[in-house]
Amino acid sequence: MCTSSICLLVLLICGPVALLPLSPKKKKDSLEDRSAPAALSEAIQKLQKVFDFEELPHNILPAKKPPQFMLELYSRVADADGSTKAHGLLQGNVVRSFENKVHSESGEPIFFFNISSVGNNEKMLNAELRVFKRKPLRIASRHHFCKVDVYEVLDSSTRPWRGNLISSRLLPLHYQGWEMFNVTQTVSKWVGDNKTNHGFLILSTFPSGNILDTDLLSLAKHQPDSKKSYLVLFSDDGRRGVPSSLTSLPNTKEADFYTLSSEPSSPVFLPISPNIPEVLDLSKSRKIRDVFIEKDPPCQRKSLYVDFEDIGWAGWIISPRGYNAYHCKGSCLFPLGQGLGATNHATVQSIVHALKLNKDIETPCCVPDQLNSINLLYFDDEENVVLKQYNDMVAVSCGCH
Repeated sequence: MCTSSICLLVLLICGPVALLPLSPKKKKDSLEDRSAPAALSEAIQKLQKVFDFEELPHNILPAKKPPQFMLELYSRVADADGSTKAHGLLQGNVVRSFENKVHSESGEPIFFFNISSVGNNEKMLNAELRVFKRKPLRIASRHHFCKVDVYEVLDSSTRPWRGNLISSRLLPLHYQGWEMFNVTQTVSKWVGDNKTNHGFLILSTFPSGNILDTDLLSLAKHQPDSKKSYLVLFSDDGRRGVPSSLTSLPNTKEADFYTLSSEPSSPVFLPISPNIPEVLDLSKSRKIRDVFIEKDPPCQRKSLYVDFEDIGWAGWIISPRGYNAYHCKGSCLFPLGQGLGATNHATVQSIVHALKLNKDIETPCCVPDQLNSINLLYFDDEENVVLKQYNDMVAVSCGCH
């Protein structure tokens, strides 16, 4: 991988702070003093932590296809580049889909989903069991409805099965389509104690109570991918922060973020030292005016594209194939223009620096002042499809702070 790609990774591994210009390091700690493979390995490991991947999945695409409803969910909450369309569209920040792992030639109505990959730290918000109801082919026309009961299996090793009734629903018999059952309470218990997960039992009966001997639901072993049953979990893993243009800026007090008045003539007053009379009268001193001439372009947002293929993740990330994180670059010298998003504090700091009132005061920094989240749709190491939202991954705008 080229040196520029390594530097790009280093810019990203620390979250929003990485979008700042890198400050000089001691020579022994510099990236140039380490071998490229070692630096690349370290950068990818840290990037792996940013994306919350304990283990990197093996290459799955294009052998396996994601379920259509997960693709549709991704399209509803994210743009093509993964950027979140609007806050609050996704329930929680993690959506996991688990495929039914029980395939029975005899058509036993058992559904089992291996949810061991769900972390104990995740707060379960909602769990849906998605099954496809097929239209029966050999049912007398006098029957118009069927009753579908969903049970939690208490012990899968005994017959007949024992279970707790979770949901019951009356459906048109000749209707065909997807049915979703809320199983949040049961799945929350399984997440807390995976040993209690023995699966679901789904029985289809006539309203009279007679069991339907037809494979009414999608339980057959050789069901096409488009009709497979799934358990879908919506959770929050605790990473969600308060969406704000101010919360992501490091080492800055809240009081620093009151914005300047929109009036361009708003005065800024400083205590003037008697040792520098008339120092603010810029019209009288060419030397002082020269201090304020910007040698570098003003603070602005620049492109920083992250290509998942370049870092070896394209084999299991479904969408996006990459995204533009952007970064902030440029000078914050006095006078700070109205378009630089400068705070009052930054304006005062730039003046103090320009007038050399305090030799320890540097110029304000060009940093992101608004950040957006991105969404990643990918296969985990169990080949389950996961949609995960990551906060503060895209610099929307830049300012002097």
